[in-house]
Amino acid sequence: METLSATVRILDRPYKLKINPRDEEFLRKAAEMIDSQAREYAQRYAYTDRQDLLAMVSLTQITQLLKLQHKQQFRDTKLENRLTEINQLLAERDA
Repeated sequence: METLSATVRILDRPYKLKINPRDEEFLRKAAEMIDSQAREYAQRYAYTDRQDLLAMVSLTQITQLLKLQHKQQFRDTKLENRLTEINQLLAERDA
């Protein structure tokens, strides 16, 4: 697998990573979002400790991820149930 060396900055601190080249755009966008949200928390809540800022960003982002996963799981289940109903109706019609 091909890897690419990439460096991103979060709260003025560089992080060097080896990544799949296809992931570079996502990695850079993620780093920008983390940095932006951490700086927003620093201003809004007067946090100065980077660990606190990164913990708050992590908590917020993982909460959003869990909400999206729950929503997707609900939709997938709902869709699967609906498709099963449609298949049953078609099978009854063809019988």
